[in-house]
Amino acid sequence: MAAENCSDGGQDPNPCYLQKFRLYETRSNFYMVGRDKSGTLCRILKIDRLDPSELTVLEDSTTYPEIECYDLLRRIHEGNRSTGGLKFVTACYGIIGFVKFLGPHYMLLITKRRKIGAICGHTIYAISKTQMITIGNSPVQSNMAYSKNEKRYKKLLCSVDLTKDFFFSYSYNVMHSLQRNLCKNETGLLNYETMFVWNEFLTRGIRNNLKNTLWTVALVYGFFKQVELSVSGRDVKLTLIARRSRHYAGTRYLKRGVNEKGRVANDVETEQIVFEDVPEGCPTQISSVVQNRGSIPLFWSQETSRLNLKPDIILSKKDPTYEATKLHFENLARRYGNPIIILNLIKRCEKKPRETILRSEFANAIRYINKSLTKENRLRFLHWDINRHSRKATNVLELLGRVADYALNLTGIFYCQVTPNCRPEGLLDLTCVLQNDEHFAQIPCDKSDDGEKLDIDVGSDNQSSTENVKPPMFQTGVLRTNCIDCLDRTNVAQYAYGLMALGRQLHAMGFTESQTIDQSSPLAEDLMGVYEKMGDTLALQYGGSAAHNKIFCQRRGQWQAATQSQELFRTLQRYYSNAYMDAEKQSAINLFLGHFQPQQGKPALWELDSDQHYSVGRHGPNLLNEDARTSIKRSMSDGNILCGTDSPMSASNVRQESENRGEAISESTHEMPAYGISYSRFTPRMSCRQLFGEIEDQFLGSNRICYENGDECNCTNFDMDWLSSSGNSCDDDAYDRSAAGLSSENIGAELKTGMTTSPSESGSNIKVGERSASEVTCDGLMDEYSESFVNWVTHGDLLIPVKFTCQ
Repeated sequence: MAAENCSDGGQDPNPCYLQKFRLYETRSNFYMVGRDKSGTLCRILKIDRLDPSELTVLEDSTTYPEIECYDLLRRIHEGNRSTGGLKFVTACYGIIGFVKFLGPHYMLLITKRRKIGAICGHTIYAISKTQMITIGNSPVQSNMAYSKNEKRYKKLLCSVDLTKDFFFSYSYNVMHSLQRNLCKNETGLLNYETMFVWNEFLTRGIRNNLKNTLWTVALVYGFFKQVELSVSGRDVKLTLIARRSRHYAGTRYLKRGVNEKGRVANDVETEQIVFEDVPEGCPTQISSVVQNRGSIPLFWSQETSRLNLKPDIILSKKDPTYEATKLHFENLARRYGNPIIILNLIKRCEKKPRETILRSEFANAIRYINKSLTKENRLRFLHWDINRHSRKATNVLELLGRVADYALNLTGIFYCQVTPNCRPEGLLDLTCVLQNDEHFAQIPCDKSDDGEKLDIDVGSDNQSSTENVKPPMFQTGVLRTNCIDCLDRTNVAQYAYGLMALGRQLHAMGFTESQTIDQSSPLAEDLMGVYEKMGDTLALQYGGSAAHNKIFCQRRGQWQAATQSQELFRTLQRYYSNAYMDAEKQSAINLFLGHFQPQQGKPALWELDSDQHYSVGRHGPNLLNEDARTSIKRSMSDGNILCGTDSPMSASNVRQESENRGEAISESTHEMPAYGISYSRFTPRMSCRQLFGEIEDQFLGSNRICYENGDECNCTNFDMDWLSSSGNSCDDDAYDRSAAGLSSENIGAELKTGMTTSPSESGSNIKVGERSASEVTCDGLMDEYSESFVNWVTHGDLLIPVKFTCQ
């Protein structure tokens, strides 16, 4: 619920927030009385009950003292005494929204709430209980409201459990990051149009009617947890917020990849806020850092199967110019600025290509997009197979911590000091920040979801700067992490990033001398517990089970047998949910978000074949033709990150530069052929020094990470699997043997030959334009060696078959 002006004039310096409501009814109308936090000021809303086809809501613009409000209610009661008078219905804490299926409208109310945290005095609430009220009165609703389909739609909507993982605030824009809230004092209608407000559709009618948001609350879906920590004898509060996007939202196998508008599945923004726990009225320090997770932005899918725990991955749409992928990264750049750092954690080698199909195509997409970007705006792409290294004696968290350090050096964190005169009833903005004019000469600003720059509004009554005031710091850019589901592996990487960021946040606040936190410290253990809870929550929402936390369990020294049994149980739970529960869950989400709107005479939601048809609404099928798709892409490109075209780094140029430096090259930079989708079981790589250019001396150890220097290297697509001492080895010993002795030049020559792979060979129905590494190996060896030797090299079979004789 945003701040609104309680008078008819302009923006009031003391905005009014309605927090407590009482609902009354007569035969013809509902009357809702809203009160501010103090309970001294009241507003009245009237909802018509006689017209079942239209939602008619009228607001009395007068703000009443409590006594006058009760007097008005008494007069309404007297005027309706002949039809039963005015009756009390329920007390509530805000309107979630209105919905209509085939009969009357319904009103969704929050009837119980609970406090789950506070940010700078602004309380954050979760929902404990809701109630659905039928707007139409009994004579009107008897014809249709309780029909079979109407009841089924009501039951389906109610299956969206609003008491789990939804949260809101009356005075703090919890749908935005702290940095954005301080840089732009946004109020009212605009907040509901952001990607993280899940009841945008349900509140659209009343917002458009009243032109305000006094009566509704903006619900954010995801995760919210606030804990108290002790650092160097001082108390701090750590808040972890995960905001799930409502765009392209759904369940694991029904929402994969990207859509035409550049929206990805399982898109979640994670914000880590740290602030001093000080008495009210004292200045405080506050810091935040934001990271992102989301499905691989390609057109791909997996068919839900009751017989297969790991369905085939299918690249389901050819997009040679990667338009949807471009739109996705343009949107990220508008929201967070540059650089965009992509950490890709999927597998690099598999016996049957699944994840490697996406790994190769994702790399091709980034390479293609970077050709159109200036050097400073190019996407930074990191590959690292976390699965392979977690099976070995590799400190996965330590290596991921180095990646986090690299990302934080590029993006920075947000930090400021907040004044004590910041009203809890008012929104945060930069007037709340202790400022030193010298450091506010140039302040980078965040951007809105639509690409508009957010003007920083600094009040004229700021406190004078003092020597003790630290300059504010701002985050520009973001780390985007993904695996296949963006659940288990991604959560481990996000914890490593959060731990590294926490060290910098505490250092900026002056609590620690070092910017790093030891992984074995109690502080790291506490943070791990919070991220583990977040991972479980997000995994249940998208995947149907808690997250696989094997790395966390190993870190805590948990008994291996217990860990294995827990992982097995969660695998079976996720399988059951995906196979038997997700279809109905997806239908409920589509109904709640307004992606499907029931119509008389049209097929019901449960009669449609698949999730692809759920966009059929009140105005017919929402199918995009080519012209419409072009217009969408054009509108989404306003303020895009695409700049002048730079010449790409060709394979020949790389090879020549490598020879000049005396180093071997193992990266093929050929482009994907237009007629097929390329993938490879073997991912060739450039040497780390060649790829990253000049590197700092402190990263030159054998087990250390070397990072790209933008001034020396034009390539931003790099593979981190060389971080391990195992070199080019894959997860399976068979691939260790098949890759041995093959030079990158031989592989590159073989990959130029196109062929078609049958579904039985590739595990999917995709035509490919390149051969897999095992096929290259066989072709190279078949002429010179026997078939048994080739099979042994390629598949790890016995070189000399052993025959057993029964006696």
